[in-house]
Amino acid sequence: MRIVVHDYAGHPFQVQLSRYLAGLGHDVLHLYSASVSGTPQGALSRTSDDPAGFNAAGIDLGYTIDKTKFFQVYFQDDVRHAAQAIELVEWFKPDVILSANTPLRINAALQEYCWRENARFVFWVQDLFGEAAKRILAGKWGGIGNLAGAYMQAFEHKLLRKSDAIVVIADAFKEHIPAVKCPVEVIENWAPLEEMPKRDRVNDWGRLHGLDSTRNFIYSGTLGMKHNPDLLVGVADAFKSEPDVRVVVISQGKGMDYLKAAQAEKGLDNLVLLPFQDFAVLPDVMGTADVLVAILEPDAGVFSVPSKVLSYLCAGRGILLAVPPENLAARIVADNGAGRVVPPTDVAAFVEAAQSMLKEGVGDMGSNAREYAERTFDVEAIGGRFLDVFRRAGVKE
Repeated sequence: MRIVVHDYAGHPFQVQLSRYLAGLGHDVLHLYSASVSGTPQGALSRTSDDPAGFNAAGIDLGYTIDKTKFFQVYFQDDVRHAAQAIELVEWFKPDVILSANTPLRINAALQEYCWRENARFVFWVQDLFGEAAKRILAGKWGGIGNLAGAYMQAFEHKLLRKSDAIVVIADAFKEHIPAVKCPVEVIENWAPLEEMPKRDRVNDWGRLHGLDSTRNFIYSGTLGMKHNPDLLVGVADAFKSEPDVRVVVISQGKGMDYLKAAQAEKGLDNLVLLPFQDFAVLPDVMGTADVLVAILEPDAGVFSVPSKVLSYLCAGRGILLAVPPENLAARIVADNGAGRVVPPTDVAAFVEAAQSMLKEGVGDMGSNAREYAERTFDVEAIGGRFLDVFRRAGVKE
């Protein structure tokens, strides 16, 4: 089977899937954007240990995409990315394209290729872009945002109806999928367990950043439109008088600009701001934490599952979440005793939870988190389910 996995974001677990499928003897081309920032990426370079059938290619526009410029992204950046992606796809000649985290206009180009060349298109729904756009753009630009949001949702529904199969990452997504004739499979996200080993609390990365003898809250990942950086400011402010506590934020973009301003305004010397770290050191980064932190906005509760939480589970640390209770990550953490979950708009509750976690300890939470990851993140079983989806979509081996 010749498979293109188009993962626009370049996340760790999608490239793990590509390597696994190539290890079974399939030819796999993993495509991703090399022009995005503000999102953590996995091990995307080919190594000497990789299967012969695995290749990866980053699509580089020659500049960093500014996601806040909606019209430029839609009418320029996505068009350029799509053109380069189609060139690579036409060269590779896949039997199936599995597309995740991909803007709708790029998905449309990939889907059109599949229809033209009798390949199969599998829509891996990581985020409901149309649903998100409808909510985020509502009321903006003097009413034009409402029209733009409705258009994006209709566009997404059209692409879903034309897909040969759909993979969603949570049952809650199903109610937002239009009536379709193709198979719809729920495959929950995971993290590459072997690439996220549990590390000692004191390690080289922590020493390098002066975090080996402090108690650390660590947030690592995207900090953008769906997030509330005031939650992180609140924790740092609450612990300002405790010299051995640090709030470490590893990210890029607008959210970090906001934190830098708050850091200066409030004199938050305990707020440590770092850029994204190399994927190879992420186990040490997470191992340095006493508590790992994730936040999500209320209206993102249904259409987004923060993948950073899945990596956190591998780290074996207590997890502090400010996410809607219906979110899959909230249910995983709460049901497995892996941390504390609070409403995403309640700064006081978030700060109280942070304080109680440091005071009471998080040993059992960390053990429970790692046990869940070891029990659930089996790439062999997951890869087999994707191959079954491909067969149900009509791909011939």
